Amino acid sequence: MVSGKVIESGAPIPAPVKNYMTPAGYARLKAELLHLLDTERPEVVQVVSWAAKNGDRSENGDYLYGKRRLREIDRRVGYLTKALENAQVIDPVAQQHMDQVFFGATVVFWREASQTEECISIVGKDEIDSSRGYVSWSSPIARAMLKARVGDDVRLHTPSGIEVLEIVEVKYIALDARER
Repeated sequence: MVSGKVIESGAPIPAPVKNYMTPAGYARLKAELLHLLDTERPEVVQVVSWAAKNGDRSENGDYLYGKRRLREIDRRVGYLTKALENAQVIDPVAQQHMDQVFFGATVVFWREASQTEECISIVGKDEIDSSRGYVSWSSPIARAMLKARVGDDVRLHTPSGIEVLEIVEVKYIALDARER
């Protein structure tokens, strides 16, 4: 069913200054960072230290693997630290838009081509989970829907052509409480 105004997608992605995320996403990243720093890294350092005392390091698998794992941990710690420093946490429950699509919205929409109803939640780039319907705010489908209202038809540019999606419902809920 095509009704309401038509919104065209395809606007360029603005360079993000902030790393938008939900409170749940922020908490997950922070927990991962703390786990890496407080648990995993010290354990690997201990193994590397033990392996280094065993002599020839060039053929010492524990030492070589441990050093590689430390580099991976340190790289991830750096990424998580920067992501959390630049985080702008937006709580979907506190949003006041109600009938318009913005970051944190859970959107029920009708796919005209397949005659199916689907549901997505617009989240930060570090929270993407396609199995739960979580899509990044910078994804093509989210960009097509941004600022749309209930009843609007949006045009999503896909590799197979333009697809029409009708916005059926917009709600702002805690994502962990989202019903599928």
